[in-house]
Amino acid sequence: MDTPAMLALLERQKAAHLRDGAPSAETRIARIERCIALLIDNRKAIEEALNADFGSRSREATAFTDVAGSIGPLKHARDNLRRWMRPEKRKTTPALLGLFGAKAEIRYQPKGVAGVISPWNFPVNLTFAPLAGILAAGNRAMIKPSEYTPATSELLKTMFASAFSEEEIAVVTGGPEVGQAFAGLPFDHLIFTGGASIARHVMRAAAENLVPLTLELGGKSPVIVSKTADLDVAAARIMNGKTLNAGQICLAPDYVLAPRDKMDGFVEAARRSVAQMFPTIKDNPDYTAIIAQRHYDRIQDYVADARAKGAKVIELKPEGEDLSQQEHRKIAPTLILEPTDDMKVMQEEIFGPVLPVKSYVSVDDAIGYVNGRDRPLGLYYFGDDPAEKEKVLNATTSGGVTVNDVIFHVAQEELPFGGIGPAGMGSYHGRDGFLEFSHRKSVFTQIKKDIGPLKQLRPPFGPAIRKYLDSQMKA
Repeated sequence: MDTPAMLALLERQKAAHLRDGAPSAETRIARIERCIALLIDNRKAIEEALNADFGSRSREATAFTDVAGSIGPLKHARDNLRRWMRPEKRKTTPALLGLFGAKAEIRYQPKGVAGVISPWNFPVNLTFAPLAGILAAGNRAMIKPSEYTPATSELLKTMFASAFSEEEIAVVTGGPEVGQAFAGLPFDHLIFTGGASIARHVMRAAAENLVPLTLELGGKSPVIVSKTADLDVAAARIMNGKTLNAGQICLAPDYVLAPRDKMDGFVEAARRSVAQMFPTIKDNPDYTAIIAQRHYDRIQDYVADARAKGAKVIELKPEGEDLSQQEHRKIAPTLILEPTDDMKVMQEEIFGPVLPVKSYVSVDDAIGYVNGRDRPLGLYYFGDDPAEKEKVLNATTSGGVTVNDVIFHVAQEELPFGGIGPAGMGSYHGRDGFLEFSHRKSVFTQIKKDIGPLKQLRPPFGPAIRKYLDSQMKA
């Protein structure tokens, strides 16, 4: 679709929004329920499309992350939006006005039309999860899915067209040039999920029309393993997070900081956990392939660079299994021990099943290492020391935190999900998503009677207003 056609589609949605006004709770619920039905009815087709796009992707992982992981947020929004929609009363200033009947409140108004640019790693979930907040807030939506997952993008287009008119939800497919034009449309709000390098272009394009943005990016999310951590539990949970979708997750643990005397123990625990999850990798349908050759080559280059610069590289795969000749682009879980900062793997988000593991002497050293880098989307702490945990939480800044596991804070609908700094801006999920995609309109209703204090605010000014002003000029 070219730019004029996309702009015409957007204008039709905006006109429909003005024509119909803010939708009732019943209409919003009906739209959300249609989304839930689409996911339930198309589960198998979604699994097949994503398996085709990746070359090999676990059907169970797809059902868990993209299907069930989308139904949860939609149900949460459906069941709570009536409460979220209620006007919120606020106190008047000065309080005296409230005693005489003045009112202050916030009303939650749909912004209008939201644009959604969804990524390739979880193309269904990262379309429907934002839609939960967008539809709960009463908006319409235009969606641009990734060109890296063409089968899934076409399926999304067909799915939405079967249940929604283009005035409600429309899907626009195409390559980077379509995405660039889409980002430049005058939406009432735009949410982009993806890499920071593309986000800069999206932000520039949106700035031309002063479109408010939600950016969900990523970065190098660290794991701090305490000396008090249970290494078997920590390693199993870390490696599960690192191998889910082959590490192609914005919240995947990007590097581990482990106590120096626990390094060998962590490596062996990681080896055991991977062997238990994946007794084979090459032809294992539970193990996901890398999305494209470009990303496969990029990840392999990280490993080669680290090896060339002196890091110890450990592939966690069955003895003798050769992944160099294979139908798909699978990379075994790989540990890079004691990486240095000049290695590419420590400079860029990995987005693959490669995990650097770096030792520290004191937790202060670990905190300093984290704080010496860009603020991450997620941070993970494993340990059983409450004081140390609080120290890590208070001394570091990240989009969110999971304690004694990885990634799980994103699944909490009562917690906002979002980044900070290079990891993104804005947040959604649950009520925070409703607020993100709503205009919070302040409404003040003045008292009807023109009492003395109000008259004092108008000329001619006299002793009464001067006395009031003097009373306000005190600490």
